[in-house]
Amino acid sequence: MKVLHVYRTYFPDSQGGLEEVIRQICLSTRAGAVESRVFTLSRRPHPATLDCAEGQIVRVKQNFEIASCGFTFGGISEFRRQAAWADVIHYHFPWPWADALHALAGYPGPAIVTYHSDIVRQKLLSHLYRPLMNRFLGSMARIVATSPNYFATSDVLSRFSDKVEVVPIGIDADQRHPFAEDDPFVQHVADRFGRGFFLFVGVLRYYKGLHILLNAMRDAAYKVVIVGSGPVEQELRRQAEQLRLDNVIFGGYVADDVKMALFQLCRAVVFPSYLRAEAFGVTLLEGAMCAKPLISAEVGSGTSHINIDRKTGLVVTPGCSRSLRDAMDFLYGHPEQAAQMGLQARARYEELFTGATMGDRYCRIYQAVVMESDVRARVTLRSAD
Repeated sequence: MKVLHVYRTYFPDSQGGLEEVIRQICLSTRAGAVESRVFTLSRRPHPATLDCAEGQIVRVKQNFEIASCGFTFGGISEFRRQAAWADVIHYHFPWPWADALHALAGYPGPAIVTYHSDIVRQKLLSHLYRPLMNRFLGSMARIVATSPNYFATSDVLSRFSDKVEVVPIGIDADQRHPFAEDDPFVQHVADRFGRGFFLFVGVLRYYKGLHILLNAMRDAAYKVVIVGSGPVEQELRRQAEQLRLDNVIFGGYVADDVKMALFQLCRAVVFPSYLRAEAFGVTLLEGAMCAKPLISAEVGSGTSHINIDRKTGLVVTPGCSRSLRDAMDFLYGHPEQAAQMGLQARARYEELFTGATMGDRYCRIYQAVVMESDVRARVTLRSAD
C-alpha cells in the first residue's frame, strides 16, 4: 500500500516533534507493507527529492508564509502527481494550505488526517479559515486524534466525532540505543553539560512556556539544560541574562546521539508548555522511554495522557512558575521517588506508546479506508449500470 504524508515542513528543513511523529509513522507502518512518501515545502528544495529510511521526501518551493502557514503555487502540479501515486493520502493538521491542495487536486481516493492541534493563536484568521477547515475535515475518511484527552476537550473534534479514532503517538526504542554508563561518549557530553540536571528538548516556540521555566530557575540549586532552537530563542537568552541565571544552559540544536546522552544524564524531563497548541509532547515520550520522571502542565491535551500526576512524574498548574519550581524542587530533593516515577513512566511507555503499537493502528486504518473506498466505487459502478 502506498501512503502519501502531507505537511508544511519536514526534515532536514526543520526538526520538531511533529516531523518526528511523521517519521515514526512511516517507519512503524513498514511492517504492514506500507510504502511511504512525504510531500512538504522547502525554501530551498534542492534536491527536490531525498531518499531516507522512512521513505522518499518530495519537496516543493515555498513561495511565502503567513502566520506560520506556508504556501506553494508551483507545487500544486507536483502534489497532483504524488496524489496519483498514493492509495491513501495522510494529512497532518493544522496546515490550512493543505486543505486547499486537497480541494484543488480532486483526489478521488481515501484520505485521512491526523489532528495534531487546534488552531490556538491566530483567532481572526482561524475565523476566516473555518469554512474551508470544516469542508476539509468533513471530507476525510478518518480523523485521528493523538490522545483521548485532546479528543474530549477539542470543540472542533467534537463536531466530527463520528469520524474520529484515537491513536496515541508512539516511538521506537530500537532506534535509540542506550549508552553504557561508562561510555566515553556519555562522559564527553557530561563534560559539557554536567549530570543530574533538568532537561527540556524541543523547538523554542511561544507556547512552550520556557519564559515560565526561566522565572522558576531563579536561585535554584540545580541546573536546567534547554536543547533546541526556534523563534523565541534570542528573547529567552535575553531573559536569562536579565535574571542573571548561571544555572541555565542553552544547548542549541544537537544531534540525536547527543540528545539521547542528555536524556540518560538528566534527573528529569521538564516540559512547561502552557497552551493547547502543545497537543502531545514527543519529548515526554522520549523521557518516559529513557525511564525519567516527567514534569508537565495540565492543559487538557496529550501531555497528561503520557504523564500521570504522582505516578510517572508531576503535573503542574499551567503558566505558574511557583508550581513548576515546587515540582523541580521535589524531584531534585527526593531522588528515590524520582527514580521510581521514572520506572513507572517507562512501563507506561511500553504499554501504550511504542512505535509498533502506533504502526499497527495506522495500518488498520489505511486498510479500512481503502476497503471502504473500493466498496463505494463498486456501488457507484452498479448504480451507473
